[in-house]
Amino acid sequence: MTADVAILIVTYNSEKQIEECLRSVYDQARSVRQEVVIVDNLSSDGTVALLREKFPQVKLVLPGQNLGFAKGVNLAARHADAEFLLLLNPDTVVLDHAIDVAVEFARAHPAYGLYGGRTLKPDGALEPSSCWGLPSLWSMALFAFGITTLAPRNRWLDPESLGGWARDTVREVGVITGCFLLIGRPAWDRLGGLDERYFMYGEDTDFSMRAWRAGYRPVICPDARVMHEVGQSSSTPLHKALLLYRGKASYVRRRWQGLPRSLGLGLLLLGVGLRALASAVLRGRNKTWQGLWQQRKSWIVGYA
Repeated sequence: MTADVAILIVTYNSEKQIEECLRSVYDQARSVRQEVVIVDNLSSDGTVALLREKFPQVKLVLPGQNLGFAKGVNLAARHADAEFLLLLNPDTVVLDHAIDVAVEFARAHPAYGLYGGRTLKPDGALEPSSCWGLPSLWSMALFAFGITTLAPRNRWLDPESLGGWARDTVREVGVITGCFLLIGRPAWDRLGGLDERYFMYGEDTDFSMRAWRAGYRPVICPDARVMHEVGQSSSTPLHKALLLYRGKASYVRRRWQGLPRSLGLGLLLLGVGLRALASAVLRGRNKTWQGLWQQRKSWIVGYA
């Protein structure tokens, strides 16, 4: 293999973020040999021109259409030739040799299989979305009846948030998100990559769940730190919410069976409906929940 780690990035109108991201990838490189593979999902801004001008060493793949995240990552992986694959968002900045740190940790602890890092906001505060707990009927019931809103980041009443844990210790987790996810090539091939039926959101939950079922133990390496600006891939809060809940519905439909599936979908609808009602009664400015409820028929079916 030509590299120790292939950094896989999917871009879509990422001109404002990708240069800083790639500068940090190269500037923070230490001893681990790395290659960068970028799949551009038909950007209409100057992303491709910027990459060609300033980063000619990148393997740039242009599919000519918007494949979404899962298909884009899988395509990038097919163009990679490395011992490890690292999924990295274009709106991240690598800190403190994070890629080297993650690869070294993975080599020292191969049994975990999947490895995440610690994501921070631009001001240095914790940005917890590097990992979550796996969804369950219990966590969805808590969401449906508004408990997660009343007790956010509570270990028992908001279990998918993983409580108040600051992602500052080595810990096995249910889900490692695709903003920074390291995996060895054999494990990637064994799992078959990301499920391409997901367009955006939900594919990393699905991937982590399949990893657990295959005997891996997704883990957070807290010394692998990156800065992450959440939500840069979505144009509006409602657009992001529609994609997010379509991903949630897809996960329930594909990975749960029988009564749990029906209950899970019902709890998703109930949670959104109650929040939409509360938003309307309180006449809040944020109309996202109301819009999500109004368009429930479009997302509850999941991705085709």
